[in-house]
Amino acid sequence: MTQTAPITQDVLTIPRKLPEGPVNLVGLTREALREVLIAHGTPEKQAKMRVNQIWQWIYQWGVRDFHAMTNLAKAYRAQLSENFVVAIPEVVSKQVSADGTRKYLVRIAGGHEVEVVYIPETDRGTLCISSQVGCTLTCSFCHTGTQKLVRNLTAGEIIGQVMLARDDLNEWPKPGEPAGERPRLISNIVLMGMGEPLYNFDNVRDAMKIAMDGEGISLSRRRITLSTSGVVPEIAKTAEEIGCLLAVSFHATTDEVRDTLVPINKKWNIATLLETLRDYPRLSNSERITFEYVMLKGVNDSDADARRLVQLIKGIPAKINLIPFNEWPGSPYQRSDWERIERFADIIYKAGYASPIRTPRGEDIMAACGQLKSATERARKSRAQIEAEVGH
Repeated sequence: MTQTAPITQDVLTIPRKLPEGPVNLVGLTREALREVLIAHGTPEKQAKMRVNQIWQWIYQWGVRDFHAMTNLAKAYRAQLSENFVVAIPEVVSKQVSADGTRKYLVRIAGGHEVEVVYIPETDRGTLCISSQVGCTLTCSFCHTGTQKLVRNLTAGEIIGQVMLARDDLNEWPKPGEPAGERPRLISNIVLMGMGEPLYNFDNVRDAMKIAMDGEGISLSRRRITLSTSGVVPEIAKTAEEIGCLLAVSFHATTDEVRDTLVPINKKWNIATLLETLRDYPRLSNSERITFEYVMLKGVNDSDADARRLVQLIKGIPAKINLIPFNEWPGSPYQRSDWERIERFADIIYKAGYASPIRTPRGEDIMAACGQLKSATERARKSRAQIEAEVGH
């Protein structure tokens, strides 16, 4: 019997072997950091202590220069500088929406770019991060899905998005500053940017473990939401190995419509997905699952759809996020009328489910849900098309 490729598609990620030259420490788990320090001359007996010290400098205080890590001996700091770097993705541009939403275009290794969005609200600040360059899923209503998958992001590139946003927001406490002294501007992380997180499971898990580590960024697992289109085999693993909240891009109440909107449904249909989701709150010890439902005029927004949705999720602790469709150039759909969205929400609410209508944010800078698409990848694609046409 032939072996199938692992579902995490790790072949698409930058190789994990140590590169020539200094090793980047960002994104390494505590165990991997310990191993790499020992491999470069840290005595084994000191390794655990050194991991704790370096970890705190990088993830609690945001320090990137080894020479500034003052509780380490000068000779050891010099040794670290020779062998390692603390490097995060580079911000190419930042746009700020009229509503305060910030969108960062971020360059990663290989010159590829992803987008990161920060959404400030009165009671929280949510950072929407990407897990892949592009996406494999080709969901027909999603602008990001029109960009082919280039590769998975490494754990360092994923957690690096959180770090660069903290840089921009000046959120790092100063070394020695009491915890909780400065306001928490990034209180929540959502893996809802470019890509399908569960097709890059290992790197997403490692990055989120860094985000949750109490000696660093220290975000509660209940403040992290992973959004999936329904990669069924990885959902139980997410509960066991990450334990964060789960959001599901649902968007339809029949297989016929979902096959078009979310093509992964052809692999794992609605019944299979819901069967797996019923176990998630128990396995992850989380309160409920969020069902994301984009409102598309005349496609999935009827009263019958609302009633079917309520029947489908019966027995699952859940809330339904209704998302007015965010239009993008060339999109084949229109946003449902506001009265229709409110009527749909009312049916769900009367059935006993929370049904908030998400306020579109950052539309003026194309930062709203489903609008993210790297300008460089767009340009690359058009250049490739031009070259192909010239070749014929």
